[in-house]
This record gives sequence, C-alpha cells and structure tokens, in this order.
Amino acid sequence: MQGSAVLVTGAARRIGAAIARRLHAAGASVALHCNRSREEADALAATLNAARAGSAAVVQGDLLDVPSLSRIVEEASHAFGRLDGLVNNASSFYATPFGKIGSREWEDLIGSNLRAPLLLAQAAAPRLRAAKGAIVNIVDIHSERPLKDFVVYSIAKAGLAGLTRSLALELGPDVRVNGVSPGAILWPEGGKHFDPAEKQRIEGQTPLGRIGSPDDVAGAVKYLLFDAPFVTGQVLAVDGGRGIHL
Repeated sequence: MQGSAVLVTGAARRIGAAIARRLHAAGASVALHCNRSREEADALAATLNAARAGSAAVVQGDLLDVPSLSRIVEEASHAFGRLDGLVNNASSFYATPFGKIGSREWEDLIGSNLRAPLLLAQAAAPRLRAAKGAIVNIVDIHSERPLKDFVVYSIAKAGLAGLTRSLALELGPDVRVNGVSPGAILWPEGGKHFDPAEKQRIEGQTPLGRIGSPDDVAGAVKYLLFDAPFVTGQVLAVDGGRGIHL
C-alpha cells in the first residue's frame, strides 16, 4: 500500500475514521471526506500527518449536492497526485415507518447511501482505471433482510449491494469493486432506535454473542482494497454470524 492514495467518505468519525486509520497504518495516504464534522476530520488528519507527514488531507462536501461529488474526487486526487481506492462509507441512518415516508427522507437516504456512491465511482473511474485500483462500498446486512420501520434505508442499502455487483462488471478488469456488509458494530448515537432490551436481543441473536468493533470493518476494507486481487463483485458480511438467524 506504500504510495497509494484512498478517498474515504464520512471519514471524520466512527467507522469511517477507523477505516482511515487502518489504511494509513498500512502505508496508504488518505483523503478524509467530511460534511459537517470538519473539526473532527481536521483533528484526525493532524494525527495522521504527525505520524507521516503529508499523508492525510481533508475534503469537505455535501454528498447530497450532486455537483459537489466530482469536486470531492478532484480534490482528493489532487491532494496526492493519484487515486488508488474509493471507500463509500458515508451514510444516513434513521427510521422511516411506512405511511410516514416523504420526499425529504427519500432524497436523504437514497442520496447518501446509493446515489452518491454511484456518482463518486463514476467521477473516480478514470483515475482508478489508471491505477488498477479498487472500490469498497459499506453496505449492511439489512440490504438482504430489511429492518422493520427502516423501509427507505433498507431499500438504499439493497441498491448499494446491487450497485457493487454492477460496477464490478462495468469497471472490470481494471478496477475491482466489492462491499463490506456490517452487522451490529456501533449503536446509533443518542440512544436512538434501539432500547436496552433490543440491544440484548441483537447480541443474543449473534452467534459470537457480542457486537463488533469498527476495526473489524476496517480490516475487511483493507483486505478487499489491497489484499484480494482476484475478488470482485462480492459483498462480505462482517456481522458475527448474525445473518444466519435473520
């Protein structure tokens, strides 16, 4: 991974930050995309640059603003003079009970989880082809088995799984495209959506008996980006086996 450059969307916090740290530790330079979390992104970039000068840059932009997507790719590519990988991690997540779904929820959840990954991949494709690079999309186990009351989110992630396979066809043989499908990794902030009883039920439903960590996802992303030269069009579940019971 030495000398390679990767754009990670939603990289300021949580799973995105863990992915960026793992790729950086393995030798890659990282373009840290953020939207509203600029302070956290700057702090992470400072930490990474302290470890290896000139190895991290921040690219800010709203993924719902379609004209911004090509600019985000351009700035990330310009930061290091190349682009070897794209990790579509940024995501909106909240309930949309059937009967209460409006255009705002549709635009936000489909826009962040499906449209932005497609258009970012399209903008990045020429550079990724030149580098024989790779794309990793962060999907969700609920792309295959919908989560009740999360209708639009489940649809969006199902679309992202389909996009992963479609792009593997479109961009092969030059660019590999895969996905990582997390199960319960981090609970939503603010205690939303999952009360203590539901958390306990989910953990009990998982064969490994616990939730995962952001680094579990980050390790899978690193593998698919750089250590899997004959793997494309696949979605790897990182869920502690929970998908067996869903």
